[in-house]
Amino acid sequence: MKFARTLRRNSTEVEKRLWSILRDRRLAGHKFRRQVPIGPYVADFACFDARLVVELDGSQHLEDAARDTRRDAELARRGFEVLRVWNSEVSDNRDGVLDLIFDALSRRAAPPSSGLRPPSPIKGEGHAAPSELYEDKK
Repeated sequence: MKFARTLRRNSTEVEKRLWSILRDRRLAGHKFRRQVPIGPYVADFACFDARLVVELDGSQHLEDAARDTRRDAELARRGFEVLRVWNSEVSDNRDGVLDLIFDALSRRAAPPSSGLRPPSPIKGEGHAAPSELYEDKK
């Protein structure tokens, strides 16, 4: 969607600040995308594995709360939880914002996969029984 691309190119300073933390799986290994279309809307940040949207709100959102309510309802219908965070909170309480996002991720998603598989056993070696893995060291 062209509009989403334009929003990515014209990010606000607050969006850039939060994106620097969420990008590249930096927050507990969860993958976020920014300015991503979901249905008829463009989410500021979305983690599809957790079905979580993080919206940064400025003062313009005070003027049209009904629009945000409709938008949140549509995203919820599509299975997303929406976290709304004031722009000032990212600047004034960054750790609190990250805790809020992390808590929502913890509730909604399994731990992220590293994409790595454990090594195959060497030929002739099998898996140890659970009791052999946890020896009692007395």
